[in-house]
Amino acid sequence: MDLSIEKSANLKPLPADESKLGFGNYFTDHMFIMEYDEGTGWHDGRIVPYGPISLDPAAMVLHYGQEVFEGLKAYRSKDDVIRLFRPKENFKRLNRSNERICIPPVDEEYALGALKELIRLDSRWVPRSEGCSLYIRPFIFSVDPHIGVRAGSRYLFIMILSPVGAYYPEGLNPVKIYVETNYVRAVKGGIGTAKTGGNYASSLKAQDEAKERDFTQVLWLDGVERKYIEEVGTMNVFFVIGDEVITPSLDGSILAGITRKSVIELLNDRRIKVSERKISIEEIISAHESGELKEAFGTGTAAVISPIGLLRAGDKDIVIGGNRIGELSQNLYDTLTGIQWGTTGDIFGWTETV
Repeated sequence: MDLSIEKSANLKPLPADESKLGFGNYFTDHMFIMEYDEGTGWHDGRIVPYGPISLDPAAMVLHYGQEVFEGLKAYRSKDDVIRLFRPKENFKRLNRSNERICIPPVDEEYALGALKELIRLDSRWVPRSEGCSLYIRPFIFSVDPHIGVRAGSRYLFIMILSPVGAYYPEGLNPVKIYVETNYVRAVKGGIGTAKTGGNYASSLKAQDEAKERDFTQVLWLDGVERKYIEEVGTMNVFFVIGDEVITPSLDGSILAGITRKSVIELLNDRRIKVSERKISIEEIISAHESGELKEAFGTGTAAVISPIGLLRAGDKDIVIGGNRIGELSQNLYDTLTGIQWGTTGDIFGWTETV
């Protein structure tokens, strides 16, 4: 492939203790960069030493937020093989975000090939400890030096790598979630379906207020009626009510998570009833009061499966499953991480070796 590589002359020391990696605190020796110019297209894909990038103060992304990003992981198995989990889905979603934010599409096959080369070059950074992985952050943003609202004509596409541990400090222990009623994240027709920074910026106020109340994250309701559940700040969400697993349908304001998709496919393969439909917070409260609410969990690349032990809705505290991880949540976590780390068979063909 057309990809130049400049190796760093000064390699960084690896983190001394992988059990203290945290999330997003360390970055590897190299990064991928590619440029876009109107009339030329994407060009000059290259791997270079990790370092600062230079931007004009008038770069459009700084003023109008035209940017998108992705998140995926690489995993090192016990036999020292490095695997990616459904990476083609991430680059498909990147282009869906690009389309919504008026950014030119990237060649998905080229991007995946470049990513594999980057990981090979920085393979010493892929953690070896259980529960740790290499987080991958592709992102694209407009760099035109221009003040005036329009789509850009020049872009940078960058990929960086970060060795990480658990996303939430609770790990696989149940998290506390606050049901948000004052603020709105997204509405149908907006940008809720795109993975773009604006969605996360709009969530910060609610997240800060939830943290002050000792909650890990917020559960967003729809922006119109303020009654239907959408997603947790960094995760899609599932509820086990009776013999049915329910997740909010993708109606135009929810990010189509790849872990979400994988969980649905796993449940269908096991012939467990799973429904994608509207579900109100009142239905959750009612199911809890009747004893039918058995489990709740979030899904996402960062945490994989995150059990929810408590929801606060108004003045009601909904304790789920005795504030312990449920049987289905645990099983789904074990299955997905087993596939990702290569300890169980990948019957779906979801992983790719680097």
